[in-house]
Amino acid sequence: MKLFEHEAKDIFRAFGMPTPQGGVAHTPEEARERAKEIGKPVAVKAQVLTGKRGKAGGVKFADTPDEAERVVGEILAMRINDLPVKAVLVEEKLDIAQEIYAGVTIDRNERKYVVIGSAAGGMSIEELAAEHPEKIVKRHVDPHLGFHPFEAREMAIDMGFRGKDISRLANFFLTLWKIVQTYDVELTEINPLILTRDGRFLAADARLNIDDNALYRHKGLIEKLKREPVEMNERERRAAEEGMAYVELDGNIACICNGAGLTMATIDAVALHGGKAGIFLDLGGGADAERVEKGIEIALMNPSVRAILINIMGGITRCDEVARGIVAAREERGIGVPMVIRMVGTNEEEGQRILQEAGIPFLKTMEEAASKVVELVKKEAE
Repeated sequence: MKLFEHEAKDIFRAFGMPTPQGGVAHTPEEARERAKEIGKPVAVKAQVLTGKRGKAGGVKFADTPDEAERVVGEILAMRINDLPVKAVLVEEKLDIAQEIYAGVTIDRNERKYVVIGSAAGGMSIEELAAEHPEKIVKRHVDPHLGFHPFEAREMAIDMGFRGKDISRLANFFLTLWKIVQTYDVELTEINPLILTRDGRFLAADARLNIDDNALYRHKGLIEKLKREPVEMNERERRAAEEGMAYVELDGNIACICNGAGLTMATIDAVALHGGKAGIFLDLGGGADAERVEKGIEIALMNPSVRAILINIMGGITRCDEVARGIVAAREERGIGVPMVIRMVGTNEEEGQRILQEAGIPFLKTMEEAASKVVELVKKEAE
């Protein structure tokens, strides 16, 4: 369950973490009043459950209440990553001396939580890890011992802070850890955590994702938020209605398979050959032609998709049904991007015959299919 920034900040403040002065507005008129209450230039931020809102124009600044009213009208008319903006957070504009990153998440490989910090905040932690891994400080948390004050202070020192700033920054790490323990958090981060020119540390942003499997322990929180635990875009909603597992990633190849393990293996194969998956779509077992056609339709709704890779291991799923769904999707809906198919298993020969008669090529191994789809995407980009 993802929380909006303003919801996460309410929790942060309840744990004593300092945040900028401000509040939520649902209309331009409300935003104007918020700006008047603050009495100084403000930052106006779209409240959507998706990242990179700044790049999409969802973060603007205003020097006066009248200007805040105007820019909020613009933001509330936006859709960011296909999600409507229904509210904004109006906060004091900070005089920034330094942007810092602080977060806690789960390291699946180590089977432990990991506390992460960097003195180079303001950009996504994934980009930072790829471009400047030496600027990231991490501490894995022993599940039996927990995360201790001395470890938080060591992180602040390793990030280059000195004097009183060490303890003040360490308190942010320790508070995040308390929130993680209290709310069964999968991911929480402050990016950026601001050091102002007058020496204040403030959580300028807030991200908080609670483990869906633990929501039964936090019914009071859900009731307080007065909303559904998950907000979906149209593609995610369509997939959920059809009972398909659908996850959007940051690549451009849609991987459509039957089975979560096969889908993950297909995504790995694409990465191994130099590509990047943009969609994880698991049709589930026993997918018929209509379900396959709908899966392709949902994948094509995503504008980032530049190719489709269909990888089927036929068991209770019949390859001939899959082939009929692929042919129907091409003939009835049109497919404007390259498509690579690999099918083996039940009724494999019949499925391949159907594809052959329709002039649709297929490959026999996952490695060949992954290599081919990456090749087609790169050729299209040239």
